[in-house]
Amino acid sequence: MTMGSSQSTAPSTAGAVEGGKAFPIPKGMSLSYWLQGVRSSPLIDHRTTEDLPKTADVVIIGSGMSGTLTAYELLTRPNPPKSIVIFEAREMCSGATGRNAGHCKPDQYRGFAKYEKIVGAEQAKKLLEHELETWSRLVEFVRAENVDCDLWVGDTLDVAMSQELAIKAIEVFDAYKAYGGKVDHITYISDPAEAEKVSRLKGAQALWSWKASTLYPWKLVAHIMQICLNKGLNLQTWAPVTSVTASTKAAGHWDVNTARGAVSARTVVYATNAYTSGVLPDFAKYIQPTAHMCNKVVPPRAFAGGKALQNSYGVLAARGGLYSINPRCSADGVVLFGGSNPNQGQLKAYLDADPARLFDDSLGNFQPVTDAVDELTASAFAGWGDDAPAPGVGPEYSWSGIIGLSADSLPFIGKVPDRPGQWISAGFHGHGMAHIFTCAPGLVTLMQGGTWAETGLPECLELTAERLMKIRDTPNFDKPVV
Repeated sequence: MTMGSSQSTAPSTAGAVEGGKAFPIPKGMSLSYWLQGVRSSPLIDHRTTEDLPKTADVVIIGSGMSGTLTAYELLTRPNPPKSIVIFEAREMCSGATGRNAGHCKPDQYRGFAKYEKIVGAEQAKKLLEHELETWSRLVEFVRAENVDCDLWVGDTLDVAMSQELAIKAIEVFDAYKAYGGKVDHITYISDPAEAEKVSRLKGAQALWSWKASTLYPWKLVAHIMQICLNKGLNLQTWAPVTSVTASTKAAGHWDVNTARGAVSARTVVYATNAYTSGVLPDFAKYIQPTAHMCNKVVPPRAFAGGKALQNSYGVLAARGGLYSINPRCSADGVVLFGGSNPNQGQLKAYLDADPARLFDDSLGNFQPVTDAVDELTASAFAGWGDDAPAPGVGPEYSWSGIIGLSADSLPFIGKVPDRPGQWISAGFHGHGMAHIFTCAPGLVTLMQGGTWAETGLPECLELTAERLMKIRDTPNFDKPVV
């Protein structure tokens, strides 16, 4: 790859703002499985220029999937901006995109009842169709660009581990189907014995399967980022934005302020997800940060080689728990556990005891969450514990990532009210991989003067003053959709 000049720096100690109060950028951060695997990449600490430019046509805050894909859409469409700067507070793509469990799984029925209560049945149906379109676009892009990101395409399984959960799930499935939802691509197995056989999970009561993907998300972002750099993008890592203020020198411009100086731009994009309130304090009411854990587990012989897992999973478990499982079928076979497992509530209680923890992704190996992963593998995967304990087998470590919970469970896409020239793509509620590959292009369509209808996105995702007013006084930061 051709690279611009790059400089490595120590982390800034600059603070940002949450709800009008300063909070520190965490000095340390856990390294996810994805971040561990790219320590030699010069993109991690890339700075295109030693000094910040004074001005830019567009400034994007955040270098994850949202920010990078937004830049790509701007630079590859007709009449691209002459200059774009991306600011990243720490390493490139070290936020949610670089910390998830690597699952791009479009929800194809399960969220229908929840979304119906929030936005009505028609919008709920559109949301599920939108997620399938998002997955399709991601797969098409990776294949067309021949991106080296461990893409796997295969059957993902939703597995109900009790009769009660199976009944609830089929009720939602049937309701979606009755409303006209497309389900002919979903295989439903109601026989417990057959569900156990297909899923390899003891105690499985029913399952639903359809196509989904796993991948190395950091490498996909790096590929897109390199295209942008080749087209003139200026990437500045370790440059946390402290505020965005109206320019006193140029009418209609905004000063994007950092400890290293300010860049003035007419257009600013917040691709900041959980950290949005740090630079847009009013959004503390609408996007709430919270840490989630992912676990890396090296499978034993019974689940290696010719016996390796061949599906990704959403395991519906007790107490509303959901294990998102990525066995990296087409790569190294390491099994990654994410989602909201039954002990995630204990992590939430720990975080709520100190608000500063909500932004801190240095947390690792939170034992109750790891215990739940151990319990699932020991009780449900037949033969998992047959081997004697040995170094290099079993749970290795876990890491934290910060999810941006939305006050109505849906991301915010569009203009920032009362701030002309400011745009946002954030609040993905733990489900960004199933949204971003359509939301970022949609946002750019709006930025270029298009209508919402031209974005092709569900109407309920549009950020409007009316939507904010509706949820302002009664936010519902429900558990994430995974």
